[in-house]
Amino acid sequence: MSRRPARAARPRAVDGAVTATDRVLTLPNLISFVRLLGVPVFLWLFLVVEADVAAIVVLAAGGTSDWVDGWIARRLGQVSRLGELLDPLADRLYILATLLAFTAREVVPWQFTAALLARELLLLGSLGVLRRYGYGPPPVHYVGKTATFLILAAFPVLLLAAATTSVTATTAGAIGWALAWWGLVLYWVAGAMYVVQATRLVRAVRPGAAT
Repeated sequence: MSRRPARAARPRAVDGAVTATDRVLTLPNLISFVRLLGVPVFLWLFLVVEADVAAIVVLAAGGTSDWVDGWIARRLGQVSRLGELLDPLADRLYILATLLAFTAREVVPWQFTAALLARELLLLGSLGVLRRYGYGPPPVHYVGKTATFLILAAFPVLLLAAATTSVTATTAGAIGWALAWWGLVLYWVAGAMYVVQATRLVRAVRPGAAT
């Protein structure tokens, strides 16, 4: 008598946490792939043809879907290791591409761009040290996700402010910069938390460390 195969593809909860599977073809992963494709589309719309309205739509869709794929993954039990890599990759590409494009067209000052890029360099250095000691990337913290959401939400609002005039531009600019500055502060807070976490892991495996 044959037994029904185990449903190993569905992640299971361990102590309240959902474990990731090796599945590739999932709805959250599809959303992440579409978000990645949206990056060159935005750059073409914003820098080549200067279709600001269409660029705003692409940015808004990319920012909104940032939390949609994670929510769907948890809701449908489709958390995957690929998704855990794709989601932050799409976030960083959106942020970096938008920052460089906005700086080129003077939507944001170069100081703001430099502050965000410096945080990315700090995180890349921490990841390099972790890999040297055999560790992978640290899990994404909710502070980092909140910062990313605020920054991605700020971008289309700032673009709307730059593309319009009068009261709309003033209101959108105030909202956009409030989101952007709060996002920047939380982005650095999350970066500091990752550095502290990496430091503790490295100290734990160094020769002579306490066992």
